Amino acid sequence: MTASPSSTPTSPVIAVIGALQQEVDLIREQLRNPAVRTGTLGQTVCGTYANAQVAATVAGMGTVNAAACAQHVIDTFQPQAVIFSGIAGGLNPALHIADVVVGRTLRYTDTDTALIAESAPGLEEFSSTPELVALAEQVLSARGYEQIPGTASNGADGPTAFLAQLGEKNGSYGGHMNNGSPAASAAPEPRRFLTGCIATGNRFVTGDELRARTLEQTNADCAEMEGAAIAHICARNGVDCLVLRAISDNCDEAYDAFCERSFDIADYARSASALVLGIIERMA
Repeated sequence: MTASPSSTPTSPVIAVIGALQQEVDLIREQLRNPAVRTGTLGQTVCGTYANAQVAATVAGMGTVNAAACAQHVIDTFQPQAVIFSGIAGGLNPALHIADVVVGRTLRYTDTDTALIAESAPGLEEFSSTPELVALAEQVLSARGYEQIPGTASNGADGPTAFLAQLGEKNGSYGGHMNNGSPAASAAPEPRRFLTGCIATGNRFVTGDELRARTLEQTNADCAEMEGAAIAHICARNGVDCLVLRAISDNCDEAYDAFCERSFDIADYARSASALVLGIIERMA
């Protein structure tokens, strides 16, 4: 028997899968009549927001955890769409820390995708639903993010021309290095977003060798460990999906060092939850 997030089954159900518990906690604060359901895969917060039923949970790290979580929320709540947000390592020098990648395309790394495609849904790569991509772009623009043109994606013409244009306008642009130089500190860059490609694998991408291999395999703009798996499960179930990633590092440091660095997780969680709720509001 399928459970619904609340007592109003006629409202659309939107499932939100977060990378961090803080993000889900912030979403919970905005829900009407929130309730927590505990199951074999952990806790799911259910409630109403903007006339939509919301079921929000945390997946855990890696493709198996992500796929299991996505299938669980689809089976349990039969959502109209699944929105997944989290953090990622930047592969595109046009991106810097806290910029956002909207995952138009999602590709696995270190995977024989031809064999994957022998099973339903018969795809070697996956994608966010175009209508949800458009909504994400609208919300990001409304929240003050500047859109990086699609031609700056690693999967398109590349970021070279875009960076050259930026350099002419603002010599302080730090690109993906974002190294806190005095020039960059004097003229902070605006937040930006790019609609492009996200790479997903079960290894934390760090160092020149892994970074180069990931780029060679996928031409992706950022690398993470869950997005393609969630889009894969959504495609198999015929459910709309949207994958969003904020850049937290540049795939140039070990996981332990990343955990000790002063990336503001709380600030990211606030931005991510507000972005997701803004998208839900436009969907409802």
